[in-house]
Order: sequence, then structure tokens, then C-alpha cells
Amino acid sequence: MPPYPRKLINEGENVVLDLKPHWFFFWKHIVVGIVFLVVFLVYVGPAGGSSILGWPLGIGLLVFAAFVVEKYLVWTYTHFVLTDRRVISRSGIVSKRGTEIPLERINNIDFHQNILLRVIGAGDLDIESAGKDGQSHFDNVRHPDMVQQEVYRQMEANARRQASWSGEAAVAAGLHAPMAVPVNDSPDITEQISKLAALRDQGHITAEEYEAKKAELLERM
Repeated sequence: MPPYPRKLINEGENVVLDLKPHWFFFWKHIVVGIVFLVVFLVYVGPAGGSSILGWPLGIGLLVFAAFVVEKYLVWTYTHFVLTDRRVISRSGIVSKRGTEIPLERINNIDFHQNILLRVIGAGDLDIESAGKDGQSHFDNVRHPDMVQQEVYRQMEANARRQASWSGEAAVAAGLHAPMAVPVNDSPDITEQISKLAALRDQGHITAEEYEAKKAELLERM
């Protein structure tokens, strides 16, 4: 069973789940195969001994086997992949069909199981997204309830990662932003010295007081 092609995974992206469809994918072929086998044993086997239906049943079994092989190849090349960035569905042997849903665009996830599917661990998954298709449906998903929870976990981790990236970008932008020049609201020291000189000349302060205050102001520069 080939895994999901690594070349289709982006650099730095990690695969969390790579699932094939559940074996319930073959349920119709299993039922038809059992019917064919019972009919063959009854009408052609030792108990029946009828050779009239032998050739038709034999040809029918060969045709049925061809359909089984074709179905198996489809199953082999069908992937449901969850990465830490997106949900991917890919199928097809010659012609390919794929769906990709980024985790940040997922709005809701629902799974559906009847009693039989719950017992065998299979079900359907519906993912509602903000894309143009709105909702994507996936059949025969293995343990869809567990897949649902894992998708939610990856969505939370992706949201935290993007928030971290945004914070780092803001910090980086801040480092390159021009530094603000502090504004000094206090009066200019030269102006204060001029006022002190005027007070000295007017006799309001002594020369010693003027020199002491002037020295104090010059130390603040």
C-alpha cells in the first residue's frame, strides 16, 4: 500500500494521519462474492454435481474477480490525510481527484455512524469550511470520531502557531521602527543661566549663589 506521495507535502509540513478507506469500502463485493461462492458450491461442487452451470458460473467468477481487483486498486490509491496544516483527500488511478482544506478555514466537523458502523469502527465525515464548496463529505473513514478529535487538536495547534508567527512579525517590525526621541519638557539650561545672571545683576542673589546654581545646572547637561 503506497503512502501519500511525499512530493505533495509542503516543506515544513508534517503528516499526522494517512488513512486508507475502511474495509467496509468493499462491502458490496463481499456480499456478492459470498453469494457467488454459495451458488458455485451448491450447483457445481461435489454435493450438487451439476456441470451445466459450471462454465457460466466460472466466467462470472472471473468477471467478478476483475471487479474486485479494480476496486482494490481504487482503495489502494485513495488517501485521507491530515497534516499540521490541512486536510487532504486524494483518489484515482489514472484520473485523479483531490480536495484540500486548510485547517484555519474549517468551521465545523461532523461524523455519522449507525450501530453496525460503530461496531466495526467506520463512518462518514463531513467537514464544513469557508471554501467555495462549503462542505466536503468523506465516506468509509476509519474511526471518524477519533479523526474528528485529531483534526480539532491540529486546528488548535495551527492557531497557536499562527499567533506566534504574528507576534514574531510584530516584534521584528518593532525592531526596525524608528526610535522615538524623548521630549524634554524642562526649560533650557542656557535660558535658566541667563535668568540667574539677570537676578544677580538686579541684586536678588549674590555672586556666590549665582555661581553655585550655575554649576548645578551645568552638571545636569
